[in-house]
Amino acid sequence: MKKNMGTIDRIIRIILAIVVIVLYLTGNITGVAAIILGILAVVFILTSLIGFCPLYVPFKISTIKKS
Repeated sequence: MKKNMGTIDRIIRIILAIVVIVLYLTGNITGVAAIILGILAVVFILTSLIGFCPLYVPFKISTIKKS
């Protein structure tokens, strides 16, 4: 797996995941929305940690800055 996520992309994903977690913990999202957004938050955190997004591959997207 070749990394295809830049630093800004990774930071945005982590911030979005934190927002979802805070919304869940404060009770602002519940039920099916909480489950779906929770799964999405976990995916965002995992992809941010490894720096690879499988959805970028078919579209040949890379957010890594070219030197």
